[in-house]
Amino acid sequence: MKAVTEQEPISIDSLRQMAMERFGDMVKAVVDVAREIMVIDADLHSDEEAELLSTGSRQQDLWGINLYPELPPEEWLEFDSMINLRPSSGNRSRNVDDPSIRKQIQDVVDRLVFE
Repeated sequence: MKAVTEQEPISIDSLRQMAMERFGDMVKAVVDVAREIMVIDADLHSDEEAELLSTGSRQQDLWGINLYPELPPEEWLEFDSMINLRPSSGNRSRNVDDPSIRKQIQDVVDRLVFE
């Protein structure tokens, strides 16, 4: 697992290498929209979620995504994770149902991943 911050961003080439080494075409990530950080490169989103919770993140700020670094920028982010399933908070699917939260996630990813 690796933490990605504005002080320690990650290149798209590094994501491509991670994808090849673990799942072939995808890197799992959990984004903390409040702290504007993410943890990447684990077998399970729940492992990344646990890592962020142990460093002070709040559950309601954490969202699981998948990154497909070989796809075009408008298609490479997938909002799909079991940790997103939160019926009591209004998110009734593995997706991220709220468009404003999806935008926050996209903004964080855009700041932390560079060409």
